[in-house]
Amino acid sequence: MSGNVSRRSFIKQGAVVGASSLLGAGMLSCRGREDQPAADEETQAAETEPRPNAISVITGDRYFDNTIVAVEQIGGMGQFVSEGSRVAVLANPQRNNPGAFTRPAIVAAIVRMCREAGAEQVACLSWQPEQNWENTGIAQAISDEGADLVIVNQRDESLFNLVPVPKGVALKEARLMAELANYDVLIDVPITKDHAGNKFTGTLKNFMGLNSPQSNQFFHQENWTTDIGAITHLEQCIADLNTVITPDLCVVDATELITTNGPFGPGELVRPQKIVAGTDRVAIDAYCCTLWGLAPHDIIAINKAFEHGLGEIDLSKVQIKEIQV
Repeated sequence: MSGNVSRRSFIKQGAVVGASSLLGAGMLSCRGREDQPAADEETQAAETEPRPNAISVITGDRYFDNTIVAVEQIGGMGQFVSEGSRVAVLANPQRNNPGAFTRPAIVAAIVRMCREAGAEQVACLSWQPEQNWENTGIAQAISDEGADLVIVNQRDESLFNLVPVPKGVALKEARLMAELANYDVLIDVPITKDHAGNKFTGTLKNFMGLNSPQSNQFFHQENWTTDIGAITHLEQCIADLNTVITPDLCVVDATELITTNGPFGPGELVRPQKIVAGTDRVAIDAYCCTLWGLAPHDIIAINKAFEHGLGEIDLSKVQIKEIQV
């Protein structure tokens, strides 16, 4: 581990004060900081409405530059990050097998744009081991850009807040990372790829990375990779979890991905060379699953998230801005 990464890595051992401000109305968003007045019911209801579902798709192998173009095509980072804000980034460092982790250049570009937009702090949040971040190269990339790596001790349940899931069909409560309360903006930066059982992971499933691993065990019933009932339960839990987490922006690595043996790999690879950005999780995942021949309506979590009103599943109703560079 480099000295720079070491100075910018924090292993959280104690409870984080202030996260209780995020609980209530079945909605968790980094915008609900403790120092802000509580929204009334009408405002909270409005915040649950899906945002405009235009997405940008940039194709090419200049991953850092193309990430910037992808965000610019939907209005630029300045509409998500304001001067003095604190930004939490949720990337995927799951394994260093090709096509199994978010490219470091994409995460670095996100950090650069947040800094240029005036962010006071940018941090990657995770309960994944620091070694994963180092092995994938993400730790060095974000350190070079001046971001922090904040790793929460996954074995300490006091670092996760119990959050009710009022709209949950299968999932009635979650245990979300308390550290999230310290940030104003949440950016979801997953890699889209194969996943055991449900065959697809993207923006929606990535939020299991904010939920306690112990809580995530409830998602996985016996035979969850083969039994349709268990698979449906997993997918419903993923959709339910997304009703209490609202990302401000999603940027998906669809450059190189595994289509078998997910989520860890190694597996068969396809290389769409695409970066996908937007605010509509359902539309983005609906688009990304088509990159290796899957249909949005065949992915249970995408259907369940659509039923929750979290976004648009019909790509004919989505404005897709595609650029080849």
